Amino acid sequence: MYLTMNRFKVKLGEEATFEEVWANRDSQLKDVPGFLEFHLMKGPEAEGYRLYASHTTWVSEQAFTDWTRSEAFRKAHAGAGGHKDIYLGPPELEIFESVQRVTRG
Repeated sequence: MYLTMNRFKVKLGEEATFEEVWANRDSQLKDVPGFLEFHLMKGPEAEGYRLYASHTTWVSEQAFTDWTRSEAFRKAHAGAGGHKDIYLGPPELEIFESVQRVTRG
């Protein structure tokens, strides 16, 4: 499994706008080979912002890389950069490869 995560610092009072942007975006992910799952996570409030993280899981690094080079990626990110006024800086991308898995049962 391969996990990509973007952390977003959203200005206080802009949380509803941020969540609406994500709820209404056409991510294209459901039809992408190798895509497993997406979560938008709402984190704690800090000094002047609310932390959010988007988590996307993939079957492999290659599946993620292929998506970043695809037309679906370009379509999903066509509006990226909009709503800059709700953020405290750009998102921070973090990428992880699974080295251990524990499941229930």
